[in-house]
Amino acid sequence: MPDNRVVVYKGPGQVAVESIDYPKLELPTEVVEGLKIKKKAPHAAILKVVTTNICGSDQHMVRGRTTAPVGQSLGHEITGEVVEVGDDVLFVEPGDICSVPFNIACGRCRMCHEGKTGVCLHVNPARPGAAYGYVDMGGWVGGQAEYVMVPFADFNLLRFPDRDQAMEKILDLTMLSDIFPTGYHGALTAGVTTGSTVYVAGAGPVGLAAAHAAQLLGAATVVVGDMIAERLEQARSFGCETIDLSADGTLPEQLEQLLGEPEVDAAVDAVGFEARGHGKDAGEAPATVLNSVMEVTRVGGALGIPGLYVTGDPGAVDEGAKQGTLGVRIGLGWAKSHSLTTGQCPVKKYNRQLMNAILSGRAQIAKAVNATTISLDDAPRGYQEFDGGVARKFVLDPHGSVAA
Repeated sequence: MPDNRVVVYKGPGQVAVESIDYPKLELPTEVVEGLKIKKKAPHAAILKVVTTNICGSDQHMVRGRTTAPVGQSLGHEITGEVVEVGDDVLFVEPGDICSVPFNIACGRCRMCHEGKTGVCLHVNPARPGAAYGYVDMGGWVGGQAEYVMVPFADFNLLRFPDRDQAMEKILDLTMLSDIFPTGYHGALTAGVTTGSTVYVAGAGPVGLAAAHAAQLLGAATVVVGDMIAERLEQARSFGCETIDLSADGTLPEQLEQLLGEPEVDAAVDAVGFEARGHGKDAGEAPATVLNSVMEVTRVGGALGIPGLYVTGDPGAVDEGAKQGTLGVRIGLGWAKSHSLTTGQCPVKKYNRQLMNAILSGRAQIAKAVNATTISLDDAPRGYQEFDGGVARKFVLDPHGSVAA
């Protein structure tokens, strides 16, 4: 068998690329023992990874802001070529190029039948829902690797219809595993539609994906807020208005300068639990974004919350936040009749349609998030630069598959 290498968490601020066993058509021990199911996985496929992206939620682990143990393999945004399939796999075959939803789903439980693949009941003994290479998500090996095993392959894999076309648009299609559907989910659940005014908190890759998705959904004006000038410049590059949250003035005041009124029709929280307060010298304040989006969303509006919130944060600013208990002004949201949507994006709900938008040329997600290809061995540098706030979405290319 070929060798396999994967990106591994080595402690706060540190990752490394290490050798591991080549994947087998078997389920993780944690899943087998916890759920009392068979280890053999004839429903699985092994993929040679074509592209695999660094995600902001990976950074939460690498910063030491989760309970991830040293040695945790990383990576859940995976696109690959099928190289081996189990005997029960009927509809994908070796040579197919496929997108892998970051949600691991069985396709057989109640949640999967209801389309809620982010909370599948049969892939993680600790809680509903699983993902590749993530703490408390079932012990599945990460996809920032040369090869990866995908269970329930017929259900999970999205096969691209034409191999050559897929490779031409691979930097767009690689975003289908997570951030493009996640950003779209944030915008859609915020109620974005034709003519909407939209505020997106956070100009990281998910925020930029949400902003681009809002444009696809017909928004009249998309305003993106962040504290990093380079990220705000990236948002402006594809037609967004921006707000520098480190500048003087409240968010409603800054929105009024742009829109003529201090509120929007819809808002998206693309920041999550490591939020900072507004203003030049503001420190971490984990409920800031949730409270600010409630403040600026008009009565009867909706909030999409794809930003990650956790139940365990050892680096939190107070004891409550260490358990995921935040000072959210729920009374404000209640008084304004807001609707809030949280949780993992159910990628399969959107990925096929978004693939079609990419292949038709309508969606330009790689441009929006500034997709930047690096080698697997450069992953430590990618993590370091991403943590420093660069306006790039790093795409790892383990086998040199991406054309220059």
